[in-house]
Amino acid sequence: MILVSEKQWHLSLYDNLKKSLSQFDILLINKKDDFCFEKLIKINPYKIFLPHWSYIISEEIYSKFECVVFHMTDLPFGRGGSPLQNLIANGFQTTMLSALMVQKGIDSGPIYLKKKLKLNGSAKQIFNRSAKIVEKMIVEIIEKDIIPKPQLGEAVIFKRRTPEESNICQLDDLDKIYDYIRMLDCEGYPNAFIETEKMRYEFYDAKLRNNKIDAKVRIFRK
Repeated sequence: MILVSEKQWHLSLYDNLKKSLSQFDILLINKKDDFCFEKLIKINPYKIFLPHWSYIISEEIYSKFECVVFHMTDLPFGRGGSPLQNLIANGFQTTMLSALMVQKGIDSGPIYLKKKLKLNGSAKQIFNRSAKIVEKMIVEIIEKDIIPKPQLGEAVIFKRRTPEESNICQLDDLDKIYDYIRMLDCEGYPNAFIETEKMRYEFYDAKLRNNKIDAKVRIFRK
């Protein structure tokens, strides 16, 4: 069995799975170049779990091996990019974490199971929270030998957000500004920012209380 993730917050997930599923040899792949057909064919894994993977998975891989990805929406709602940011930007406070089989078509594969996920806190806190849920889902998929079922309902597609959309200079609502700061507050994401002619101000670690936002700011020349 293989766990594939570059994210630091999945190191504890890997350690916990080795304990929870001690009957399996579990390998962690945390580099894009190591996730290739030539290396996988030598390992011949029982299943491949990808809790957070931003790269295209080749048909050569998913047609040969059972690949399970985790998507932070109630599929088929929210297929596509930047699910966490799109959810929070649209006012969602909770979501479903969907485990699905990789097939041709973005986030269109059959569903193993779904679990509720709260969207309060920073992106980093949410991802840490989701990792604990992913652990339980992987164990359940393995122990119950769950067969995935086709997605039901009309698909709603999310568009991957661009770094320019992290600019908060046009926002005039405190709740919205707070949401933008927190939903981008994690490694690998462009922090919420404003710019002047010569400077860029990036915001993180935000707290909303008493009708004001307290946040840390990083300032540097453009």
